[in-house]
Amino acid sequence: MNIAFFDTKPYDRQYFEKYSKETGLKFRFFEAKLNKDTVELAKNCQGVCVFVNDTVDKEVIDALYKMGIRILALRSAGYNNVDIKYAFNKIHIVRVPAYSPYAVAEHAMALLLTQVRKTHKAYIRTRDFNFSLNGMTGFDLFNKTVGVVGTGKIGKVFIDICKGFKMNVIAYDKFPDKNSDIKYVDIDTLYKQSDIISFHCPLTEETYHLINNETLKTLKDGVIIINTSRGALIDAEALIEGIRLKKIGGACLDVYEEESDVFFEDNSENALNDDTLLKLISMPNVILTSHQAFLTDEALDNIAKITVSNLNNYFKNGVCDNEVCYRCGKCEELGTHQNNKCF
Repeated sequence: MNIAFFDTKPYDRQYFEKYSKETGLKFRFFEAKLNKDTVELAKNCQGVCVFVNDTVDKEVIDALYKMGIRILALRSAGYNNVDIKYAFNKIHIVRVPAYSPYAVAEHAMALLLTQVRKTHKAYIRTRDFNFSLNGMTGFDLFNKTVGVVGTGKIGKVFIDICKGFKMNVIAYDKFPDKNSDIKYVDIDTLYKQSDIISFHCPLTEETYHLINNETLKTLKDGVIIINTSRGALIDAEALIEGIRLKKIGGACLDVYEEESDVFFEDNSENALNDDTLLKLISMPNVILTSHQAFLTDEALDNIAKITVSNLNNYFKNGVCDNEVCYRCGKCEELGTHQNNKCF
């Protein structure tokens, strides 16, 4: 079976080629992102594999369906770039629900430590033989209150890490884990009490712009914001305003709302046309990485292994492992339905 693999990077190929050799799957690797202009590249393929910045909207779904493609594999946990409702009864959507929660949670903590202890600035200074400590004062994480929004696998690992630093942890989740010892509060309480807020939830209509001009007013003065989930959880303009007003003490971002045309690419020779992104990068208390929280050997290996397994089981056994089901009404809960498929 031929699989059109979009938004290919060198680190993708080595892991996917490793596992595809054990199956009858043949990946056709394309550097281009999937959208209405590139969808024709999937012609004569039986499946498609996409990542977080590929666009799978109605137009793309219709085009894939006309080509006879009935399976689309996300090599990610998030699926906000796919029109799940429109795909129902046309194309099965499968994903990788958990590849390495440790990778993302550890990156979130790395960003936080870098922010509060200014190690990124110290690195630049000492390379210039500047050993001054002026302006380098940070603060202890010990006994600080961290609010965790989203307590899935990644959120729970991040909570465990924070507990190792003896931090006070509170959390908000629409579906709280009643079997855990996590201290849940409502979102307003979390905003008011947290010295640090870390987002580990999917992007949905309900979570869109959780940080905005209104919620900004409820935050504790000087709060540190961490986002390693999806960029649109935060209104970037509101974030910038909060930093300017010193309501927000710093931001640790691995994602950005308009990242699709910028992240994962080398733009070092180009002038960026995104004024909002330029403002964020220029701010001394903003640390921005290019959606790399997932990028560990262990995570990449698991992503490839599970994605290939999802595709292989569909073609070989007629089973849609890890299918994102619209009909069940709760995409967070995975499972199989009639004949081991959602439709």
